[in-house]
Amino acid sequence: MKKITLLLALMISSFGFSQNLITNGNFEGGITGWSGNAANVVTESGNSYNAANVLTAGNAYEVNLSYVLPLTTQGKAYKLTFTAWSDTNRTLIAGIGLNQNPWTAVVQTVNLTPTSQTFVLNFISNFANANSRILFDMGAAVGFVGIDNVILEEVTTTCNNGVQDGDETGIDCGGTCAPCAVPPTTAAPTPPARNAADVKSIFSNAYAPITVFNYLGVDNQPSNDNTYNTSWCPGTTSLVQIAGNDTNKVTGLGSGLATGCEGISFLAGRFDATAFTHLHMDIWTETATLDKVFNVKFSNWDNRPTGPEANAIEFNINNSNYLPNPNPGTWISMDIPVPAGLKNDFVQLVITSSLGTVYYDNIYLYKGTALGTQKFETSNVKMYPNPVKNTLTIEANNVIQRVSVYNILGQEVMKASPKSNSVTLQTNELQKGVYMVTTEIEGKVSTSKIVKE
Repeated sequence: MKKITLLLALMISSFGFSQNLITNGNFEGGITGWSGNAANVVTESGNSYNAANVLTAGNAYEVNLSYVLPLTTQGKAYKLTFTAWSDTNRTLIAGIGLNQNPWTAVVQTVNLTPTSQTFVLNFISNFANANSRILFDMGAAVGFVGIDNVILEEVTTTCNNGVQDGDETGIDCGGTCAPCAVPPTTAAPTPPARNAADVKSIFSNAYAPITVFNYLGVDNQPSNDNTYNTSWCPGTTSLVQIAGNDTNKVTGLGSGLATGCEGISFLAGRFDATAFTHLHMDIWTETATLDKVFNVKFSNWDNRPTGPEANAIEFNINNSNYLPNPNPGTWISMDIPVPAGLKNDFVQLVITSSLGTVYYDNIYLYKGTALGTQKFETSNVKMYPNPVKNTLTIEANNVIQRVSVYNILGQEVMKASPKSNSVTLQTNELQKGVYMVTTEIEGKVSTSKIVKE
């Protein structure tokens, strides 16, 4: 039987001092604090490690390991170092966050080979939560994975040759030791209320999305068809919370005169945009906007089931139109007329930018007139416990018409029509992993994420 072995020694430190938060990293004295179905201590030849089996190929997140480690200050920089190898070429997801999935975590994917390699991953913690975790997800392939020498360090803010420590995270703090990059402190503006038929939403808490998206973007997997994080662009998108509001953060975009891209795919939500007149989006960046671009392109397939692209509708955004200069330091809201052209089958959206790290919210196409500026009360939907084991309770201030639960491939695995203000779902038969839960209340749909332990 093939197995995953995990040899873990973990501490957190900053330059100048160190503080052990985990004292059983070698597992010689047993295991405390680790969870997930990889948390199984095995001893061989005097060495203790974690062992688990990936039983079914294609079952993403079947094997994971996490350790609760409170990260209570938003915007701090961390460096995660570990050694890993595998009996075959495969990928491993590692990071810090709130559960075993990129939806609510800051993660990176590394490529493993049979040769042992040391990985150094840098993260900015865009959440403050006492239940945050160190995460390792083994992915979907059957086989052996080994992890050793795990260290998590908090990157300090002392100067080094005129550059503030933290630049190894990919943030160039400049020669004046200015504070390193931090996320926005306020959420994006709340969009006006519109009729559901007048909106095609790519990302927003205010409107139902055109499909269930994920953040995996794995080649040759269905997850690459409906994702905010396609593998065919170098940018990396992760879901973060800004003032309690879901927001997408994109890193790996270009800087200076160079542009980088990030792709969004929605094969299951492709739509006819012929009647839609405007594109709305809100973006926030700390980068100086002079001579920069943030361009958006919708790929139109003209009803070809698997492509290729028939044409594209492009929005060229720069200082001469919708991108202000200088950077106002606030959310930049744009309402842009949709250019003429064939737009009967939008399937993908591509962002190209030289703004470096960008946060975005409320990307949608619309037509018609807004109904008003009322705020959607999606925050009035409560789901608990999360993580969940056997039962999930959903409560709202108003009557819940419908509830649907989707897995990471966008497949509906559970549904209910409670017609009441609360409902309890039996989740004991769900496989471990992350799910999207949509609730419809008074014609408005909101989406939340849960993790099944």
